[in-house]
Amino acid sequence: MASLTDQEQEKIKHSIEWAEKATSGEIRVCVEKKCEKDAYERAIKCFYDLKMEATALRNGVLIYVALVDKKFAIIGDDGINKAVPDDFWESTKELMLHKFKSNEIAEGISIGIIEAGKQLKKYFPYQSDDINELPDDIVFLKD
Repeated sequence: MASLTDQEQEKIKHSIEWAEKATSGEIRVCVEKKCEKDAYERAIKCFYDLKMEATALRNGVLIYVALVDKKFAIIGDDGINKAVPDDFWESTKELMLHKFKSNEIAEGISIGIIEAGKQLKKYFPYQSDDINELPDDIVFLKD
């Protein structure tokens, strides 16, 4: 699979909206076809290119996926990394990987988003005055 259908994109966007109702954390998804370097390094660059460090609580999360190269990474901002254990994202990655191995890419991304929201709720619960600091749309990078 080299792209996501409109229906899959809607599912992912709805997952972001649902997850962000439980947490003040901000979740974004960044997709491109190929990743010639390490996925984690690429995700870090995308995180800063998208200005995700600009959230008030430094609680942004980026799920990065390279569709053709079948690579992905999850990046949390400094506020998250200071509050959570070192292996915080491992269970989320495992859930995603299980779906990816079955070629259920959109389902894997959606599960990752929902799990991230559940995990973040423990450390960054939703606040009544919460504002959506980052767009919920998927970012598609050009190759």
